[in-house]
Order: sequence, then structure tokens, then C-alpha cells
Amino acid sequence: MTSVPAVSPTGSVPALPAPTGRFDADHTALRLYIAHTDRLLGLLPPRPARDRAQAERAAALHEARRTGRHDFLARHAPQAYEVLTDGRTVRRRLPDLVRQAQTRLPGLVPTAAQLADDHSRIQAHKEGHEVDLGVFFGALLRSSPAGNHLIDTMLHPAPGSRDRLGDFRRHDVVELDTVTVRRHGPAAHVTFRNGHCLNAEDNRLIADMETAVDLALLDERVRVGVLRGGPVDHPRYSGRRVFSAGINLKDLRNGAISYTDFLLGRELGYVNKLAHGLLTPDTGWSAPAAVHKPWVAAVDSFAIGGGMQLLLVVDRVLAAEGAFFSLPAADEGIVPGLGNLRLTRLTGARLARQVLLSGRRLRAGEAGAELVCDEVVPADRLSDAVDRAVAELAAPAVVANRAMLALAEEPRETLRSYLAEFAVVQAERIYSPDVLDRIERRWARP
Repeated sequence: MTSVPAVSPTGSVPALPAPTGRFDADHTALRLYIAHTDRLLGLLPPRPARDRAQAERAAALHEARRTGRHDFLARHAPQAYEVLTDGRTVRRRLPDLVRQAQTRLPGLVPTAAQLADDHSRIQAHKEGHEVDLGVFFGALLRSSPAGNHLIDTMLHPAPGSRDRLGDFRRHDVVELDTVTVRRHGPAAHVTFRNGHCLNAEDNRLIADMETAVDLALLDERVRVGVLRGGPVDHPRYSGRRVFSAGINLKDLRNGAISYTDFLLGRELGYVNKLAHGLLTPDTGWSAPAAVHKPWVAAVDSFAIGGGMQLLLVVDRVLAAEGAFFSLPAADEGIVPGLGNLRLTRLTGARLARQVLLSGRRLRAGEAGAELVCDEVVPADRLSDAVDRAVAELAAPAVVANRAMLALAEEPRETLRSYLAEFAVVQAERIYSPDVLDRIERRWARP
């Protein structure tokens, strides 16, 4: 079980020894196999310098490694998660799980050096080690005990959120790099301030948004949360508010979008907290399982991609006249988060397919848009509409009914099953040839 063939840059891809069904033995075999294929990959030139035969060799090695990791986790994911979380006594967020696996179960995930090397390259030149992270997290989420524990872990406050809570309570405002959260009466107004890129989402904004959402949910004075985009710098919209342009495609092309922190962490982190509330360790026996609060989204100009995804989890959507909403998955080539799970519930299957598969835009006030937007008002009346919505949603019974709606509309097992497949598919999509070609062609435009 522990022997591996001699290193050769050519020839057939070595096969992983047959599994024994025993955790330790199978892990030892996997560890040695991954170390061996690491050496084989190291004999090849970097990805952009490979000829066709070398590229095919690398692809075959990666496929074999991922199959080995998948097969090990298909048998041993629950036990692996027990090892990584000390028997589920320690709550580890996504990045910490990767670090623990690198140390405690080497071979199960790419090394820190491999991930760091990929992080230094543009997307098209990366080796694609994040695809193996998709295999890892997909397997953990498929396991009911591991997946549910991980989802609950990511619903707890993010590191640093509680440290900011005192400032928020004292000053009613916290200014983060890309987001501001400010309390006005019973409402916490969360404003995107990534104006240089039309309030597009990048790694920094994802982290800031989770902190802001945590603060709104942790502060007992806040009854309602409000999401809105701030003014932007783009010449076409200069000085105007924009809700969100979705994922920052420039950062995606440049390799600066993290799979763990953004593409998966966003869905399990702040977006899932908007939908399913915040878990805290100090809730009493009679308290709800999570801290729920209603959310309002105020859409100026447009909500594209990830921006529109947020509209699917909030409780009231208000839009300025002329605003539009879209999920350009067909154009970008990646999966729009949990949009595929949530849009059909609001719009029905036919309209959801038009939006997701054909790129149909929904314009505020036009037929179909009312299924994702509650009210359309003149742009100069949007703030007044927000105040009215806050007053209505601050009623005492709203929280309990909202929590029950979330439970009925998106049961945990449905959520976990979707996330398990999303974790794998999204990792594959961001390294797929059509996506890489599309973002490079977009980059080449004047």
C-alpha cells in the first residue's frame, strides 16, 4: 500500500492502490500517491509554457489526483472532518479547514505553497489547485454530520466581528474598506462603497460585507437591515448610486478572486446569514436557533450577478425607475451562487430559465420583474420608500414569521445538497477553457 513507482515525466499516469476501507491505510496510500504525482507535475514546465502533449499529461495527472481524493473522501469524509475539527468540538471556517488538512491529513488538499503559487498568477496561468478544494468541500458538504456542522460554523460571527461591535454600539457607524454600516433608528444601513468598479464584489468586499451583516444581526437595537449601493466613479454613472455589478471580472481574470474566501465563502457566509440568520453560542433554551432580522434591498441603477442574488434572500426589494436586474451566468460562464436554487421559487421555472440560461434582463416595472421586486419608485423617492419599508418590517411578529418562512422555503437538507454540488461545479467552472477564454477576450478589448 505504501510503495509508489519511480518518477517519470512520460508514460501512463500511475494508478492509486486499491482502497482497504481503513482510514489510516487509505490516507497513507493517498498521501504517497499525491506526493508522487506532485513530482511528476514538477517535471513539466509551468502551464503557459506547455506544449499540447505536456498540457494533456498535466490534465491527466490532475484528473487522476482528483479522482483519488474524491474516492478517499467518498469513503472517509465524516472521519476526516472529525479529525480536522477535533470530533466537531472546534468550529473551523473554510480557510482553517484547509490549513488543518494540510497539516493533519497531508495529500488531502493542495499544499500551502501550491495554493500560494497559483494565487500569484493570472487565472489562465494557474495550475488549478482550487478545483481540488472543490472536491474537498463538496465531499464534506455531502456528509450530513460534517456538512451540517460546517454550515452552522459559517453562520457564526466571522473573526473580528465582535471586536467591532463595541464601536458600532457607541458610534452607530463602522467604516470598513469597501462597506459602511450605519444605524438610523431601528435600521442598520449597509452601503457598498466599491465605487471604482461599480460596487462589484471582490475578496475585500466579501469580508467587509460579512462583518457588516454580523454587526446588524448582533446589535439588539437593530430591527431591520438595509442593503444599498453607494455612489460610483465610472464615467457613465459618475456620482450616481449603483447597487452592484456582481463579481469583479477584472479581479477574476487577474487571479485575485479566491475560491475559498469568495466563491464558496460568500455563499456559506454573509449571503447565507441574510437568508438564515446568525448563530451565536449564547442563545438560551427558549431563544430561536438563529438571530433572524428582515432585510430591505434598495436598487439604484442595476443589480447584476451577485447583486441580483442578494435580492433573492431579502424580504423587501425596492427599485428606482429604470433599474434592471440580471444574472449573466450564460455570458460569464460561472454558476450564479445559489441563484439557481432560489430564483425558480420566486419566478417559476420558465422565467428562471430565461434569466439564467439566456441572460434575460428584468427591468423594474416591466412584466416579470415584479416577481423579484416589490415596489418601483422615482429615484428621488427611493429613500422615502426605504423608510416606509423599515417601519413596516420592524413590527414584533416579523422576525418569527420570517424565520419560519426561511425554514419552509429552504430546508437545511435542500440547502446542503445544493451547496455540495455547487462547491464542485463552481471550482471546475472558474478553470474551464471557455471561461478562461472569455475573460481573456474581455481583457483584450480596448
